[in-house]
Amino acid sequence: MHLDATFFALVALLIFFGIVIYVGAFRKIGDGLDNRAARIRKELEDAMNLRKEAEALLNEYKQKRQEAEKEAQSIIAQAKADADEYAAETRRKLSESIERRTRQAEQKIAQAEANAVKDVRSAVAEIAVAAATSLTAGQVKAGKAGDLIADSIAAVKAKLN
Repeated sequence: MHLDATFFALVALLIFFGIVIYVGAFRKIGDGLDNRAARIRKELEDAMNLRKEAEALLNEYKQKRQEAEKEAQSIIAQAKADADEYAAETRRKLSESIERRTRQAEQKIAQAEANAVKDVRSAVAEIAVAAATSLTAGQVKAGKAGDLIADSIAAVKAKLN
């Protein structure tokens, strides 16, 4: 085989192109890997930021839940206190109403007793006057009978009223 300078020039040219392609391919591969590493690094940073935000949001909601629970307990305590106060006020008003009605009933009973006593006295006075009139009319003479009856009626009325 006859190897001349043209053949060596061709081989050198092919080696040169191979090196250029090889170096260029590695550079592209390296650049691609660097780009991918940067993209992954950015995604990891984004994921870390999202995680931090999620943790902050979770803590905020935990705090809000605790505040809401405290507020709910406060509302329940206030409602219980209001209910107890309302029940005590209702019992007091009921007691006052019962006492007032009892006093009114006692006053009506006392009034009825007074009226009954007055009616009985009045009836007794009328009966006494009628009896005195009929007794004295038969025993006393006419002139003195009128004076005696009038005195007796006045005396009985004065004692009963």
